[in-house]
Amino acid sequence: MTIFTTMVTNKLNASALAVAVVVAAIAAASPDVVCAFRLSPSYSSSQRVLLPPSSPASTVGDVIRSAARDKQMRWPHGPLFSSVPERSSSSSSTVNSSPPPPPLSTLVNRVAVAGATGRTGRYVVEELLRRNVRVLAMVRDVDKANDVLDPTNEYLTIRRTDLGDRDDVISALNDDDGCDAAIWCATGFSDSPDQSWLARLTALFGFATNSKASIDAVGLPALGEGLAKRGVGGSGYGDGGGGGGGGGNASLPRVVMLSSAGVTRPDWSDEKKKALEGSAAIPIVRLNPFGILGLKKESEERLRTCGVDYCIFRPCGLNDNWSPNQRPIFSQGDVAVGRINRMDVARILVDILSTPEATGKTFEAFSIANSEGYYPPAPSLGPALARLVPDDHNAGRGLSEESVRVTYALMQQLLPGEKQDPARLAMGQTYEQLDRDERGRLGERGTEVAPIRTT
Repeated sequence: MTIFTTMVTNKLNASALAVAVVVAAIAAASPDVVCAFRLSPSYSSSQRVLLPPSSPASTVGDVIRSAARDKQMRWPHGPLFSSVPERSSSSSSTVNSSPPPPPLSTLVNRVAVAGATGRTGRYVVEELLRRNVRVLAMVRDVDKANDVLDPTNEYLTIRRTDLGDRDDVISALNDDDGCDAAIWCATGFSDSPDQSWLARLTALFGFATNSKASIDAVGLPALGEGLAKRGVGGSGYGDGGGGGGGGGNASLPRVVMLSSAGVTRPDWSDEKKKALEGSAAIPIVRLNPFGILGLKKESEERLRTCGVDYCIFRPCGLNDNWSPNQRPIFSQGDVAVGRINRMDVARILVDILSTPEATGKTFEAFSIANSEGYYPPAPSLGPALARLVPDDHNAGRGLSEESVRVTYALMQQLLPGEKQDPARLAMGQTYEQLDRDERGRLGERGTEVAPIRTT
């Protein structure tokens, strides 16, 4: 990649402006050129304006013309770049926003939702139905599904499916006219008040306390295998030969996995855990009962190798008391810590299906509370996810350690609360309780006691 840099000043420097024009033309014509314009210190703030590859000439012109207009800089015979039409003041920038994608109902025929009756899965179903998308709800308890979902909705099909049975999962994908995309929300979680805290916790990550393998280990690869065999084409989807996407093409994710932030942290070196203590010492990572985070990590790897375009979304702490409809903050490197409402998680999972920038990528997210400022969600995930690297980046090694540490430094500034020290949290303790020096519901850090209930 080639980078050209030139200076735009508040003086009539014909040579510099001529270079800017040439660079603009090169950037507009070449997909391998990044054009950088550095505004001189004589402006109110010195900054560098980076234009992405293949930036249109009008965009390049806008950048220079805007800088010139700030200082009333003019050519001897007229305004700088007078041939470039002025943008309407109502036009929004495409740097951080883009038009919403086409309606999802025009891109997919039917979406399978595994774990459709779970606390997140039911919101996913509701969001899909709200967008007039046909849904196959794959559930283990049809009676429960009839209670928590809307069985009268003509776009919804409820099917009892054993997610631990590969053949049953693939068969479900081919029922009727089949499915061409899937969202994995299955956790094995039970809403029964008689289930123990420990059983709830382990089930939350799709792990059973008996000797059976996690349903993730069977059902998730089966989803990918089934969709790959269907070779779904058209409507913006690839031909099934994407082999996991990688983010280098315009294909859309066909399997979206709901995973969890923290899945890689138990495997960090002692040195890394010490350096990134605010991410490594949070309760779920510190305790990691039955190695549940490792099981999720293994399930992610199975999805990456099953031969279908995918996306893996790792939300931070799911908290129904955290306000919904907040702006998500996406990151990579598995260092994010924070909160996000399940409704926002569901919306993101559904949005990913129409976001090609998500294909072949794994990322974390939490949300910023919106009560004190104006931070609404963007109309599209595309610009934010386009900045993230695909899983095959850097020969499959992902972000460099330097990038991870820089990301960590930023993420730690966005923590909830005043003390902003997640390493001091006990399991079951909130940031609010930490700020007030109050115990959490499960006891002091290091001595947490699970409230075991009996039926």
